[in-house]
Amino acid sequence: MSETSTPFTPASTSTTVAGNETIIIEKERINGRDFLKATKQDFRDYGMKGGPASRLADFAKECKEKKKRAFSSYRSLEEVLEKYGIKSSSITSIPQFTPELKLCIDDILRRIKNMGPVVDSNEAMRCEYISTILHTAVSILGGLVILPQMNVSGEESSGRVDYAIKKILDDLLEEIICITEGKQNQPGKGVAQNLMQCRSSCEMNLDTLKKKRTAVEAFEEYEYVYGIVTTATDWYFILHSTEAIYCTSKTEYRISLTEDALKDSTDLRKNVKRILGVIVGLLKDRVSASEEPANKKRRVEEIIKKKIIV
Repeated sequence: MSETSTPFTPASTSTTVAGNETIIIEKERINGRDFLKATKQDFRDYGMKGGPASRLADFAKECKEKKKRAFSSYRSLEEVLEKYGIKSSSITSIPQFTPELKLCIDDILRRIKNMGPVVDSNEAMRCEYISTILHTAVSILGGLVILPQMNVSGEESSGRVDYAIKKILDDLLEEIICITEGKQNQPGKGVAQNLMQCRSSCEMNLDTLKKKRTAVEAFEEYEYVYGIVTTATDWYFILHSTEAIYCTSKTEYRISLTEDALKDSTDLRKNVKRILGVIVGLLKDRVSASEEPANKKRRVEEIIKKKIIV
């Protein structure tokens, strides 16, 4: 048996193959990785006889299995980072990616710096902040579109809404899942207007559903959409169905958009994250809701029962 190893063959293979086979491995320039991946047929193709080829294939398999480490055995971050070409033992040396929340916070801080705090700001300025938060929520979920100043028309009222978020059903049809009304102040007035906007949106969605059905198909006329009323600082959430209306806790959700956030954004991050969580949760629920009115009705009953919206 050969006692010789080469840069292309582990020393331990010398106990498994004879000199001729070692010469073949050297000639084919089989390195460690190639050796572990080789099969019996590969060795036969290299010109080995059946016996040595079979033994080498078995040996390669054993080496490969022995080479695997348990996840729990990795205790050194420096060792693992080296596999990715990073020579460091620090977590901060890993290249950073930017989550949607950070982008949102950065955008809000930029607006506070450029436009000033939201105290006596007009509605247009407040909508700058509202838009940032809504777009972030839509980006987190994906598959939705947000349309500012969309025209909504129902049986009793019509007009343009500040923001409509829609779910695409197919190439021709879509449904409204959320309407947002931005206000400078007077949130009560905003809620009144948003309720009628949501009511008209439900009616539009039902008309869309009728277009997907044949004239002989009967179905229960039930629909629901979510409403958001906000001054950018105070946020109220509404569930409007064709049978009833519901809102979130009477203690509104709030974001402080002052220059203090430029010095310490801890509270800003906490409150924006909280409100984004609510918006994403409402949109996610409405996106996953079945198109069937009966299923939507059961879904709303479950939501109210769980007091998700109270």
